[in-house]
Amino acid sequence: MSLNGQSIEIQTCDSGVGMSETVKGKVFEHLFTTKEVGKGTGLGMTIAHQIIVDKHRGSIEANSTPGKGTEFILAIPINAD
Repeated sequence: MSLNGQSIEIQTCDSGVGMSETVKGKVFEHLFTTKEVGKGTGLGMTIAHQIIVDKHRGSIEANSTPGKGTEFILAIPINAD
C-alpha cells in the first residue's frame, strides 16, 4: 500500500498459474469466469471494478504472467470531489 498525495494504491499478488492475455482482457467483464458451467458466476471482479472505478473514480489493473502469477493494482483517490 502506498500514499502519493493524490490516491491510495494497493497492490496484491499471488504466485499462482497466472492469466493468459485473453483471460486478462476479459477478467472485468460481467459474468466472465474460467470455471466450469455451474461452478461459478464470475461476478467478483466485475463488482470490484464497479466499486473502485465507477463509485470511487479510481482504477484497477491486472498484470499477469502465465506460470508466474497475477498482480492487481488498485488506486483510489483520497479526495472524491
